[in-house]
Parts: sequence; structure tokens; C-alpha cells
Amino acid sequence: MVEIVKKKDFVEIKFSGFANGELFDSNIEEDLKKLNPKAEPKKLIVVVGQGMVVEGLDKALEGKEIGKEYEIEVKAKEGFGERKKELVKTIPLKVFVEKEIYPRAGMVLTMDNMLAKVIAVSGARVITDFNNPLASKNLRYKFKIIRKVEDEKEKATALFEFIFRFVPEFEIKEEIVVKGPKIIEYYVKSFNEKFKELIGKELKFEEKKENKKETDKKEQ
Repeated sequence: MVEIVKKKDFVEIKFSGFANGELFDSNIEEDLKKLNPKAEPKKLIVVVGQGMVVEGLDKALEGKEIGKEYEIEVKAKEGFGERKKELVKTIPLKVFVEKEIYPRAGMVLTMDNMLAKVIAVSGARVITDFNNPLASKNLRYKFKIIRKVEDEKEKATALFEFIFRFVPEFEIKEEIVVKGPKIIEYYVKSFNEKFKELIGKELKFEEKKENKKETDKKEQ
């Protein structure tokens, strides 16, 4: 029986992405080893139509058969976007030196939680490009949808990884109960509707206070 993927389905996918014919990302073992022989492929679960992968690939998942291999072309505007002139900035050299960073052309570093590439160093100025390295490039993806994900714990884990960028301690009851420090309560409440929409369960927060032994251990 042919199983077709619909919008808002949770699916596990295997993929490889290419730009200018060169591999730039993959979770297919034989391709990933070409990028980094020591890397281990990571399971990728996404919700179709929720922007968890680049727009062109996200759109392509809908209506596809599970278990069938596909290959698609993605235009730059539905990939990593076009290059933006305003993201090429001139930064005083002293900003780097104060952090004991000595920039040179071609260096890639993280600034303000963004990747930046040093284009040139001229006197006391550093010309820095904050555009994604794949901006303005057309892409090619090969992918296979391995399965639909039905397990609620897997679904919740995938959403937490995407939305929170980490997976908090949680358990699934009538609601998805998130346990942790008071500071994450705001995030839990903010995304309650999204979890209810996609998984059918509300998020509930329970504060978990560290006991004295755990606190002492962290301070050692």
C-alpha cells in the first residue's frame, strides 16, 4: 500500500544537499563520511510544512511516497536566500583584538551567534560577511522519507530540538509535562499552542528545583 505524506505529518528523512555539485550536508552515512570520516549520521525528524528544513525541501516533502528516493532542484530564494549587501559589515579591528582574536582574510568565526567570514583586513578595519555561505546558490537535494513518526515522545523531542534548541526533561501524560528551572516556564507557555496544534497535547510546566547535592556538585 502506497503511503503519501501530508502537511503537518511528522516524518523521518534521509537527505544529502549539494551546491555547485559539491556536497555540503547529509545524514546519509556514505555521503556524510565524505564530509567528515569521523562523523556519525543523525536521525532527522521534521514536521512537513513547518519550516524545519529549507523552504524548497520542505515544500517538496508534501505529497511524496514513503520509502521512495527523490531528487529535486531548489532555487536560491527557497534555499538559503539571496546575498544581502547589508550583511557585509566593516568592524573596527579593536573589537576583535579586545577578545584576543586576530582576524585574517578567509577566517570564519562566530559573532553575535552568527557565522561570519572575514573578507579583508585593511588597517584598523575588518570587512566581515555575515551572509550564509550558501546564500545566492541554487541547491540540489536527494532524499528519502523513511517513515511517518507516530510515537508522541519522538514527536515532542523533535519539536523541542527545533523550537527550544535543546530537549528539556519531560513526560507525556494527558499533557506534555516539562520539568525544569523557572527560567524556561516562559518558553513552555509561549509554544503551548504550537504543540497542541501539531501533537494534540498541551504543554504544562512543573518547576524542578535542584537539590543541595546537585548544586554542590556543580560548584565543585
